[in-house]
Amino acid sequence: MSRPSQRDLVAEYFAGFRASDHRRILATLTEDVEWVIHGHRTTRGRAEFDGEIENPAFTGSPRLDVQRVHEDGPVVVATGEGRGVSVDHGPFRFAFNDLFTFRDGLIARVDSYVVPLP
Repeated sequence: MSRPSQRDLVAEYFAGFRASDHRRILATLTEDVEWVIHGHRTTRGRAEFDGEIENPAFTGSPRLDVQRVHEDGPVVVATGEGRGVSVDHGPFRFAFNDLFTFRDGLIARVDSYVVPLP
């Protein structure tokens, strides 16, 4: 069986987040994955990443609308808009840009840039 493409793994990653499906998301990642949410925090390794999938500051699963995907070598960039619900502030909208760096067919690093929208 052939290995999924990088774009397919990014699509699977987002589908996992839409469903808060930890196993589905973690299957796309290397053991030593880094997730840099610029301006907020960095997680290292699957265990820390797993703890951020359903952050206690938010309720429910996010709505994520991927609008553009660009691939260049071991990097896939996805941009879009999302909606979520903050425990303290209620519903919110945001724009995102996620840069996925691959190693050995899995996501080894995610750089997330998130901008609140009115």
